[in-house]
Amino acid sequence: MHICKTLFFLPVLKKIFFTVTNDLTYDQRMHRICTTLSENGYDVTLVGRKLSSSLPLSHQKFNQQRINCWFKKGKWFYAEYNARLFFYLLYHRMDAICAIDLDTILPCLYISKWKRIKRIYDAHELFTGLKEVVIRPSVYKKWKTIEGKAVPQFKWGYTVSQGIAGEFKKRYGATFETIRNVPVLKKEELVTNTQDRFILYQGAVNEARAFEWLIPAMKEINSKLVICGDGNFMPKLKELIIANKVQDKIELKGMLPPDELWHIAQQAYIGIALAENTGLNQYLALPNKFFDYVHAGLPQLTMNYPEYVQLNREYEVAVLTGDLSPQGIAKTLNNLLADDVLITKLRNNCLAARREWCWQNEEKKLLAFYQSVFNS
Repeated sequence: MHICKTLFFLPVLKKIFFTVTNDLTYDQRMHRICTTLSENGYDVTLVGRKLSSSLPLSHQKFNQQRINCWFKKGKWFYAEYNARLFFYLLYHRMDAICAIDLDTILPCLYISKWKRIKRIYDAHELFTGLKEVVIRPSVYKKWKTIEGKAVPQFKWGYTVSQGIAGEFKKRYGATFETIRNVPVLKKEELVTNTQDRFILYQGAVNEARAFEWLIPAMKEINSKLVICGDGNFMPKLKELIIANKVQDKIELKGMLPPDELWHIAQQAYIGIALAENTGLNQYLALPNKFFDYVHAGLPQLTMNYPEYVQLNREYEVAVLTGDLSPQGIAKTLNNLLADDVLITKLRNNCLAARREWCWQNEEKKLLAFYQSVFNS
């Protein structure tokens, strides 16, 4: 008697490694991307670095790994981290590698060639268009050389705005998809507070965020400013606050977990997202704070740059400005604070827009992108 044995083979999950230089805790974009891919049949690992101030990693649906470094910033940090990242990746099996921004692109390029795997570039920003890079000629030259060498060798790529995608096309003939940095649409009702009319800035406290003009403007603004975030401009920000004697009007909360940040955004009255046009990145970018404010039902003051103009045509959720003088900022914000009719209109438009500008819609493009990568 012959026994027929039928073997069932489970599909092997495609393994994708993502590389960043942050400590993973606050990177909401990468959490969304990695969660979506993990929920849809991919084996995902997100690799970052460990800092002395890093919080314990929270449980996620994807794998997480932190790399220790001796150096914490500057050229020696980038050199050390890239070397450590290369050797970490060398000893792990993967089907694809995705570099997040220019500061991890070289190890991913070399590993993909060594292992003969697919390589993807996810540009969260136009790195060579950052103010802190552009205003330092030697630094700019080095990063521009890396960009020119590496980016054309990545067949697949995506970024956060059509403007940055267009710039890569212009520079290198590279076709980048646009996958915007939008939040997951929450099911619960918003809890808004219109009594405590404070202004909120959330996000990186970095160069080119117009703090040099916003802080002096606070002397004339009829509200308090709450700043949630940290970055390379923080020491200068603290100096500006003291120099302009506005300590009683500005509260610095530092880096906050996403849930706490969401709660504060709902309590705010106006969000602020100013950016100077020094370095092409600020002009072309579409940072997550724009959409975070929308999802919190928060009217905002932002720039009259192309990406914001286009979105504001779809849903008027913001007041756009091109005047970054302290007087101009103060006048615009005071007018908005006093205009209850406009605030209500913008808030209602936010509630409508967030149902369209949400990750549940955007992730469909992400999944289609990775399906095309592995089907090619």
